[in-house]
Amino acid sequence: MPITDPISDFLTRIRNAAKAKHRRVDIPASTMKKALAQILQDQKYIGDFAVLDDGKQGLLRINLKYHEGRPVIKGMRRVSKPGIRQYRPAESLPRVLGGLGVAIISTSKGIMTDVQARKQNVGGEVLAFIW
Repeated sequence: MPITDPISDFLTRIRNAAKAKHRRVDIPASTMKKALAQILQDQKYIGDFAVLDDGKQGLLRINLKYHEGRPVIKGMRRVSKPGIRQYRPAESLPRVLGGLGVAIISTSKGIMTDVQARKQNVGGEVLAFIW
């Protein structure tokens, strides 16, 4: 069965690997997933990541981060889904846990966090919440 929502698959693979306490997780690569991994790394939710060539589309190898034996990522939730998209203007971008978490937004200027989008005064599609 083909995967119809690659972002949900990306989040689910990371969530499952963290719950199973794996050191790393391999995910089929794409430009969108690389941008999401870069945001997670910039926000210090994951260690580093690398794109491996497998002769096909490539693999994104993400090293997970733990603090005192617990995953740094407490939760992840997909907001905008293929069946119902969630678009927000810059003024009404959501705050995750009062600013303790991160909302990932797909804007006309690329994929960025809610804080960056507010700073640049751009709205867009709310992809996911990470905390």
